Amino acid sequence: MAVVSYALFGIAIFFFGGWCFVWLMHLIAIFNAKLKLHKKIQLIPPEEPLPGVSIIKPLVGVDPNLFINLETFFTMNYPQYELLLCIHDESDPSIMLVKRLMEKYPSVDAKIFIGGMKVGVNPKINNMQLGYEAAKYDLFLVSDSGIRMKEDTLLDMVLSMKDDTGLVHQMPFTCDRKGFPATLEKVFFGTSHARIYLSADFFRINCPTGMSALMRKKPLDEIGGIKAFAHYLAEDFFFAKSFTDRGWKLRISSQPAWQNSGHCDISSFRNRITRWGKLRFAMVPHTIFFEPLSECLFLGIFVAWSANFLFNWDCFVLYLVHVLVWFLLDWILLCIIQNGSLPFSKGDFVVAWIFRESSALYLYLKALFDPTIRWRTGTYKLRWGGVAEEIKSKL
Repeated sequence: MAVVSYALFGIAIFFFGGWCFVWLMHLIAIFNAKLKLHKKIQLIPPEEPLPGVSIIKPLVGVDPNLFINLETFFTMNYPQYELLLCIHDESDPSIMLVKRLMEKYPSVDAKIFIGGMKVGVNPKINNMQLGYEAAKYDLFLVSDSGIRMKEDTLLDMVLSMKDDTGLVHQMPFTCDRKGFPATLEKVFFGTSHARIYLSADFFRINCPTGMSALMRKKPLDEIGGIKAFAHYLAEDFFFAKSFTDRGWKLRISSQPAWQNSGHCDISSFRNRITRWGKLRFAMVPHTIFFEPLSECLFLGIFVAWSANFLFNWDCFVLYLVHVLVWFLLDWILLCIIQNGSLPFSKGDFVVAWIFRESSALYLYLKALFDPTIRWRTGTYKLRWGGVAEEIKSKL
């Protein structure tokens, strides 16, 4: 009996200590958001010219917002950049939209690359390879098709690229859109995802996503360019790792990555979150155990038990306080990241927040027990370490 008591005591201490650490993550995320996001851009003296940037845009298909998203790249307030538009194949309907924009903005240095080059299993890298080889500037930006830029976004990212920096990333967030799925996405990226992302950035842990990342080309060329990462699906993680392994730093841009996809539904959102979970489990296996303990409702159950065991606190009251404080801190973080009025009511936030939190365990289990990934034009199986193997291609 004594052994069982000591074991339960140790388990209770573990959960209570982990609970305290999660609250620290909440506070760090809020602090880091206030410290680094939405800063006023400090212009450099005119005698220090801004470097040129090659922007690589991988495109597959169209959505209702693709034209307006792409147009923001043609109208940026930056003196020297090129657009390298990489299109999946010659029958892709995005070609027509790209040509319309090139005719509308003839002064913008834009080029089209069709078909890509097969250099590995990662379809995004295959699509970008020709554009990468043609890039003429040492700084290059990989930007997904669903990203919308502000006029000064590229300037903000370049000014964040210090001499010791290899990669500047943007924290994923979303543009204001209508409908519950859009609200759900904004709540997720402004609370749960932002808390982990900003905490990881504070501790200088590899966290960049590949939807919008500015990188130095020469250090990547030294290890074979982007094709050296084509056997991974999560190429963004390994881009960042290749820089940090060689002493380069990662920095976060003060502007979030404004996702503005025209297709917004709950099923697509869930599939996306599940796919990211599968990639994390393969690349960083210890997240299989710790990730559920970072979720509000699931963690609260164990903390309520541990606090009752250690201090005889009321389980029900503690659980309610736990959820309420978590909810309020999430609201504060979301408002900081939004940096303005939210496009939905407090009631909509409550519904979206509860829906997201209550479905987190289901998405975790789905990612854990179905390791295959369906992405773009193929189906893939992940090995430990993140290496991908294509097991099926769509006809």
